[in-house]
Amino acid sequence: TMQSSGHRFRDVEHHPLLAENDSYDSSSSEADMAERVWFIRDGCGMVCAIMTWLLVVYADFVVTFVMLLPSKDFWYSVINGVLFNCLAVLALSSHLRTMLTDPGAVPKGNATKEYMDNLQLKPGEVIYKCPKCCSIKPERAHHCSICKRCIRKMDHHCPWVNNCVGEKNQRFFVLFTMYIALISAHALILCGFQFFSCVRGQWTECSDFSPPVTVILMIFLCLEGFLFLTFTAVMFGTQIHSICNDETEIERLKSEKPTWERRLRWEGMKSVFGGQPSLLWINPFAGFRIRRILLRTKKGGPEFSV
Repeated sequence: TMQSSGHRFRDVEHHPLLAENDSYDSSSSEADMAERVWFIRDGCGMVCAIMTWLLVVYADFVVTFVMLLPSKDFWYSVINGVLFNCLAVLALSSHLRTMLTDPGAVPKGNATKEYMDNLQLKPGEVIYKCPKCCSIKPERAHHCSICKRCIRKMDHHCPWVNNCVGEKNQRFFVLFTMYIALISAHALILCGFQFFSCVRGQWTECSDFSPPVTVILMIFLCLEGFLFLTFTAVMFGTQIHSICNDETEIERLKSEKPTWERRLRWEGMKSVFGGQPSLLWINPFAGFRIRRILLRTKKGGPEFSV
């Protein structure tokens, strides 16, 4: 017997084995789950992820070899080159962390009779079972048809990172949009200075490439930078707004009435980025344990979750 969603969610929320931090899996220990590499085998998503990397590499090529290296101003080239490449590394690292981090998937198929018996439900107590992945669905979890899993606090599925944006990888997605917006703005500024310099010098010694090739490469970079800056800046603002309001994009679009106690704006930020404000908030390498991954690889290669 199904009750109203509000009553159902209260039952789920109050049950100790169905809290937000639950990571039950009948086939894997908690340590194994932490070491497992998460990857979505989706053709469209993988193509979009590769395109993202290629576009960043293209921007880096034009900025470095077309605009900065031919420049006669040594410090202008060095400072802008180091800054742009550092931002590019941070952007691609954030992209990888978003793509390869479990977004908060609910264990598939845990709605078994054995697990239900372990819950020791009271007579009349109701929980919600996802009919698509046969899992017990916690509060604020939604099923993703591409990941084929229920994702905790699922915001949306983003093909550009080939993954869902959810409870455990939202921080990396926010950093990805922020750094892409920054390098896009930086590239546009450099293009403006370069065009001004080339026109003033009548395109003599402006670049190691011929004037037509230089113009074409820079026009494509301007178009790419403008599109990426617009898209990622809007997405960054949307994500920060959602975090501050403690409301995912799906919940906003569905106009779901909150059955949970919303966090204050600052508490929401600390929950997503972890702890008190520090440089770790903008560091996509924070919490990355390469030694564990190497040990796992030596034991027989990474294990893909999806």
